[in-house]
Amino acid sequence: MKPLALGDRAGSRIAIPGGKVTVVIAAGLVIAALWQVLVGALAPAYVAKPIGIVEAIPHVATSAAFLKAAWSTLWAVLQGLTIAIVIGTAVGLLVGRIRTADRALGFYISALYAMPMVAILPLVTLWFGYTNGARMAIIVFAAFFSIAINVADGARSVPPEHIEVARAYRARWPAIWFGIALPASLPYLLAGIRLAAGRALIAAIVAEFFISLEGLGFYILFNSRTFKHDDAFVAVLVLAGFGIGVELAMNWAIRRFMPWYRRERRD
Repeated sequence: MKPLALGDRAGSRIAIPGGKVTVVIAAGLVIAALWQVLVGALAPAYVAKPIGIVEAIPHVATSAAFLKAAWSTLWAVLQGLTIAIVIGTAVGLLVGRIRTADRALGFYISALYAMPMVAILPLVTLWFGYTNGARMAIIVFAAFFSIAINVADGARSVPPEHIEVARAYRARWPAIWFGIALPASLPYLLAGIRLAAGRALIAAIVAEFFISLEGLGFYILFNSRTFKHDDAFVAVLVLAGFGIGVELAMNWAIRRFMPWYRRERRD
């Protein structure tokens, strides 16, 4: 299939040879070049620049302090995200399939989802202290609502005829919930995990800023305050890489377990 030319009927888009990867790499190189030139010309010498960041990667990546901080943050995020997925999926199915539960909980879930997580962090520290428990609590709080809202929407979107057929065969509610509603909600669940992963990562970093816990957040804060901006930015790149990894994992899960969903999106 040849690339579309400008003004083709299917769309006025210019195809660039090499595909998406080439465009991503080229855009990244252009941004890095502009960053290097502008920061070198206008900013103080200690401000992070692409060349300095690349030079800092080897010694930062082999630093025991950095590796310990990265493990502490990413492991806490994975744990909190797992807890949020389990609880959020259960609550989402409950709200999506039971009208009384939707009326009782739907308003509060939407309201708390809109609440900035920074606003409740001082309260969380009063309840859990300045400990890893406070960080875990804020991670779960940040991730839970995205998953619950998306799963609830997915459970509501189940075609009524599917439920009617299941009831005609005298299916019990566990079979309807976990055999029909949950599989139908999987695309919504994956979308919720995408959102929840980013919110969980932000929550962990903010908690480490506020509580001064060992982790990438405190590592970034400490190195920024001591004018080691290149070292701090390496940690930022690790956080960005974690987000990209979650996105790749979600795309793999869709290809592996939901090929029918990919076909529907293309159609």
